[in-house]
Formats: sequence, structure tokens, C-alpha cells
Amino acid sequence: MSNVAIVYFSASGHTHLMAQAIAEGATKVPGVKVELLRIVEKQFVNGSWEDPEIIEKLNQADAIVFGSPTYMGGVAGQFKVFIDAPRDVWANQKWKNKLAGGFTHSSFPSGEKQGTLLYLAINAALNGMIWVSVGDLPSQLFEKDDGINRLGSFLGVMGQTEGACTAEPTLDPGDRLTAFRFGQRIAEIAQRWTKVN
Repeated sequence: MSNVAIVYFSASGHTHLMAQAIAEGATKVPGVKVELLRIVEKQFVNGSWEDPEIIEKLNQADAIVFGSPTYMGGVAGQFKVFIDAPRDVWANQKWKNKLAGGFTHSSFPSGEKQGTLLYLAINAALNGMIWVSVGDLPSQLFEKDDGINRLGSFLGVMGQTEGACTAEPTLDPGDRLTAFRFGQRIAEIAQRWTKVN
């Protein structure tokens, strides 16, 4: 049994839909347990993030997928506070050799989402983790219209919804499919990884 944890912050719900799609993809792989772990306001106490239960679930995971909307070219402030909280995880290398991946969402096709994904990958590297990329070429290259990796991101999964700041949470079908396929990918790699280790 492999454990995949998806830890994320979502204010308006779009990033939550991406997390759900990744989880759905991961659960399609036999022998994989998936945890959706959402960062929420009640976990913030005096400017710090606290939730020992989530940290313990992350410590037990074989793969951790990090997700945040892109705000002002980077992760949401709430997600940054979460990342900074578990200092002992970094100091004691508790996530070393775990698999990692990332996803983000914004209102605009670029929206500087690359900055968010780079931050997530750097955080994974600081923790000694092994980064898993998207793995899908944009379907436009093959004259397909299913929207797989329509935004052409290889480092991590990107989603984009026009007017996301004010719109009801929705997800482009291609972005949803890309997230779903990434969930399958990281779960399959986690299965292979846990067999080796």
C-alpha cells in the first residue's frame, strides 16, 4: 500500500477542484491510499499554522503533492505560513526521499504560475524530496482538443479559470484531465518507489 497526500490551500474553490481531480486520478491506481488535506483558516493561531494531525499524515505519506493558488506571482500567504511551520520536519529530514509534486491555479493563462511551481519544487528540494513532473505533452501538438496540459507546464500542473477571483469555482475540462492524469502518474510512481524501498 502506498500513501499519497495532497496538501493544499484554496480560497475560492478552484484549487480545491484541482486537488480533487488529482485525488481521483490517484485512487484509480490499485493499492494506493489518498489523503486530501486542506489548509483552512482555523489552523492559524497567532500568525502561525498548527495542525499536528496533518503533519503526521504528511510524515506517513510516500508522496506529497503541494497545491496553492498563485497570488502576486507566488503561493498564497496562508500556504507560505503552512510551509514555514514544521521546522522539525526540515531539521530532521522527515520528508527526505519522499516523492513530491505540485499544482497551482490562477485567473490568467500565465498569471506567473511558474513562480508558484518553482517555489513548491524548491521547498521539496530543501526537504530532500524527489520531484515528479507532469509527464504529458500538450495535446495541441498532436492536433487533439482534449486540453491535456493546454497551458504547457511541465514542472507541475497548472489550471486557469477566466475571472477566477469572482467566478463560481470551475475548472477547465483540460486542466481537470491534466490534474487527474498527474494523480495517476504520481500514484503509479509511488507504487514503484515503495516496492524498491
